[in-house]
Amino acid sequence: MTTGHGELRWGIQATGAIAAAFAQGLRAVGGARLTAVGSRTVEGADRFADQWGIPNRHGSLAGLAADPDVDVVYVATPHPAHHTATLACLEAGKHVLCEKPLAMNIRQATEMVEAARRNERFLMEAMWTRFAPATRAIKRLVDDGAIGELRVLNADFGNAVPYDPRHRIWAPELGGGALLDLGVYPIALASFFLGELTVVGATGHRAPNGVVDAQAAVVVVGAAGATGLLSCSLEAPLPNRVALAGTLGRIEFDRWWCPTEFTLHRNGRDPESFVFPHRANGYEYEAEEVAARIAEGALESPLMSWDESLRVTAVLDEVRARLGVVYPADAG
Repeated sequence: MTTGHGELRWGIQATGAIAAAFAQGLRAVGGARLTAVGSRTVEGADRFADQWGIPNRHGSLAGLAADPDVDVVYVATPHPAHHTATLACLEAGKHVLCEKPLAMNIRQATEMVEAARRNERFLMEAMWTRFAPATRAIKRLVDDGAIGELRVLNADFGNAVPYDPRHRIWAPELGGGALLDLGVYPIALASFFLGELTVVGATGHRAPNGVVDAQAAVVVVGAAGATGLLSCSLEAPLPNRVALAGTLGRIEFDRWWCPTEFTLHRNGRDPESFVFPHRANGYEYEAEEVAARIAEGALESPLMSWDESLRVTAVLDEVRARLGVVYPADAG
């Protein structure tokens, strides 16, 4: 499903800030062409298309899913719409890159994976952190024993966001709350480095609306017994830092959800700094992963597999259950 010239033709569903960031990153990807955009209105699609030079504009998801000039769709909608948009595109024969979190709960995520398998179409959760060159370099160092046996991962992600019940980030019907918006990052990072996770503790508190979580702290244990100390907040500007501590040293990095540099501390040696600047804004790497896997005929990525997304979703579900956070999507 590419053009005769080997191009991969992309569509984007939604026109918000993340959609724009992805469009910017896609410009740095060879063989990628942004051919279509879908929105809730034709006016919204036209505005976005004019900004990014997109020829095909659709005022509905159905229009984008049926577009014959689209091979793969990037789903950039708010969380609760991921399930519907992804299923529609997969059933229409499109490959899908879906923003994180993949779904609102494990039931939805499982249905999305089953649809990809049934339709023999590629599906990947857009966990852009995992594809950044800096993250890959850190993973190689850890796997090669640069810090010995990994024992503790500490990751936090938090910003002070004024409470406004009308804003997406606080609205339960739009999947608001700290955990799904920010907490998915440290949980996915812990899964990447620690393997399958067991939740041993979770705490937090609600937003003023009493429904979504304003912040959360989670303790997990990985497959080899290493501990993950993870936190997220919409109320406080956390350090936004990761430390991977092993028996022979540690690796630290800031702005870790889209890292470009990190520091390796080996016991008894001077710190070593590494820099991996992005070619664009960091979104280009997940798009390249999608293109590479589709080109080889794969339906999923080994770096962000279906099983991995299901494991992360299951952890999010368990943490939400411990916090008592329930969304409308959980009812049906």
